[in-house]
Amino acid sequence: MKIILSIFAACIVTLSHSQNITPDEKLHFGAGAVISGVSYAFFYSQTKSTKKAFWYSLATATAAGLAKELYDGKRFDTSEWVATTAGGLTVSTALYLFTGKRKRKKQTAAIALLQD
Repeated sequence: MKIILSIFAACIVTLSHSQNITPDEKLHFGAGAVISGVSYAFFYSQTKSTKKAFWYSLATATAAGLAKELYDGKRFDTSEWVATTAGGLTVSTALYLFTGKRKRKKQTAAIALLQD
């Protein structure tokens, strides 16, 4: 039985094709990440809201990717637009998770001191 499963697994591995990621899509991912990081910092400094900064920076990266694909004109490449958005989503999520933690800890500590 182990031999049959091993042969079956080997057939699946050799017949399956991985998704090819082009160098251009990697650049789009990086551009989306940079755009999202810069816009997150800007929107967070203006609004002091992590939720608004997350959505605005994600929208900025998505809009930048869409604008770039529309500007190219020849052919709209959805995979490049998705790569730009994925880069924006990655950085926006990371910044959303780690921004503002110190402020909340200080507020919690101050409230605890006031209650004592």
